[in-house]
Amino acid sequence: MRSGILIAAAALLGLAASLPLNLARAQQAGSSPILKVDQIKPGMKGHGLTVFQGTKPERFDIEVIDVLKNFLPRQELILIKTMHPRLEVAKVVAGMSGSPIFVDGKMIGAYAYGWSFGKEPVAGVTPIEHMVRELHLPLPDSINGWPLKLVPGTKAAASKAKSDGKLGQRFRGEPGKYDVKAHASQLAGAQGLQGPSSSAQLRPVATPLMMSGMTPAAVQFSHELLAPLGLEPLQAGGAGKTPEPGAPTRYEDGGAIGVRMIRGDMSAMGLGTVTRVEGDKVSAFGHPMMQAGVTALPTAIGRVLWFMASEQRSFKIGMPVRDVGALVNDRVASIVVNQSMQAPIVPVTMTINGVRGQPTSTWKFEVAHEKFMTPTFLAIALGSALQAIASERQDITWTAKSKLKIKGMGEIELEDFGVAIGGTPEPGEFIRSNLVRAAGAVLNNPWQDAFVESASMELTLRYSRDIVRLRGAELLETELDAGQPARVRLTLVPFSGPEQVKVITVPLPEHLAGRSVSIEIGPGYAEEREKAPPTTLAQLIKNFQNPIYPPRTVVASYTTGDAGLAFNGKVATDLPPGALDQLRPTTTSIGPEAFQTSIRHVVPLGEFMIGRDRVTVTIRPVLR
Repeated sequence: MRSGILIAAAALLGLAASLPLNLARAQQAGSSPILKVDQIKPGMKGHGLTVFQGTKPERFDIEVIDVLKNFLPRQELILIKTMHPRLEVAKVVAGMSGSPIFVDGKMIGAYAYGWSFGKEPVAGVTPIEHMVRELHLPLPDSINGWPLKLVPGTKAAASKAKSDGKLGQRFRGEPGKYDVKAHASQLAGAQGLQGPSSSAQLRPVATPLMMSGMTPAAVQFSHELLAPLGLEPLQAGGAGKTPEPGAPTRYEDGGAIGVRMIRGDMSAMGLGTVTRVEGDKVSAFGHPMMQAGVTALPTAIGRVLWFMASEQRSFKIGMPVRDVGALVNDRVASIVVNQSMQAPIVPVTMTINGVRGQPTSTWKFEVAHEKFMTPTFLAIALGSALQAIASERQDITWTAKSKLKIKGMGEIELEDFGVAIGGTPEPGEFIRSNLVRAAGAVLNNPWQDAFVESASMELTLRYSRDIVRLRGAELLETELDAGQPARVRLTLVPFSGPEQVKVITVPLPEHLAGRSVSIEIGPGYAEEREKAPPTTLAQLIKNFQNPIYPPRTVVASYTTGDAGLAFNGKVATDLPPGALDQLRPTTTSIGPEAFQTSIRHVVPLGEFMIGRDRVTVTIRPVLR
């Protein structure tokens, strides 16, 4: 531990020592000269650059109020007042994050912080020296298994720093048990953004997330997940096809920049402002987007349509006009974009069958490749597509077959189902789908980098409520001889029509003689098969093949009291007495994991069942 602290301290000292060198390099790069924060005085006047409409930056006047010392660890914040007719109305504007601020013709930093419900156009400016330092941090050859590729025809190259295999903010949970909402909560906690913000709290200006081709319910669900992370989902129109005719080909100081989460038949883009361009590298936002460190997300030159003024939080409305580069670093003081890099994406196809009047509808889009973004926006997009094409105020039963292709690991085939009573499923339903869970689990696995090459889902709808409710279960015989099966009568209540009675036969082994056995009755889709906890990515992927029993079944399960073991991806059940002691290693702590064996008997059912029940049967002892 001590050596790790010393290494970290040495790295920080190295960064501090390199700061003057970075500033000197910036001065020689053809960019605007820099005025350091210790030269800033109250009352200084200057200007800023941002796009008010279109793609060309415009000036607005500013006056320095003062400097907040040590606002963040070893980082000051410059308070300014802005003067512009539009800003007098809009105050602090989401989407202006990164707008460069100048005093005496020298860049002092980026517009980045503000207050909600503020009545004055007062903002916080991140000092440019901190952003320049992050602009020149070295990058690895690959990011989460993705080589840092150059755009064809460019000459820039990535540095030769090596990836540590721990890039991005991985889900901290049991491998294979990925949960989008839990991951979002972990990220919000890591950034100190959990919980409601106070109107008196100075926070990073929110990043407006322009969403188009999405249903209002999908945008609302996005807000629930992403607002605590500093992203503000907004229903915006027309992602359009890029590039637009006449769109700029390179970023410029004060220009609009977008980070693209989804593109294609639907779109989602985080909008901000470029602070500084140095060659192929671009510094923007003046604060983190997700504070993900080294990452790789597609970026685009943006066009601003309008400033929307609001008492709570004003924001820019914009859209992408040309895809350029990749976000490669997401740090405390800024995001860094390389104009010559390409970020990975996940092509997604969703086919919906059975829609009235439109037998087949196909949606194609691309999702950013990232530990949190990929499963989150995959769920949002899939849910939005279904709701858009099959918006009905009647019962819908759906089944889905999905495929997830993993580079070097083959393809996972998955199955999902659902019943929506009284209308189309909400977009949030898809965060629990096996496709989304598998994508999140693979990308967040703790063993090795994983690259998702593609995802697809074929969904079939039926306009009916194909479910029955389990009203109760009853034993036909409460006592049995050893080896005799239990007969259980199930009373099932359909949506309409009379009750149904179904008798299922549950085999019971002879060695349970002299015991009382509790039999639990439940739906097949709610029962997971016995699988060993994964210890490698290959085992994790294998566990996602047929993870549950067939959905239209009843499963009767009971424990036998016999020992079972899970080790190295394999499961052994019904072990004889003493086997556990014989197999437990004595020279290592790495060994089989014991569990109590459960027996599951599967009975086909023509419909999905909801509800559970339990019955207990007594097995007579064997008389000798």
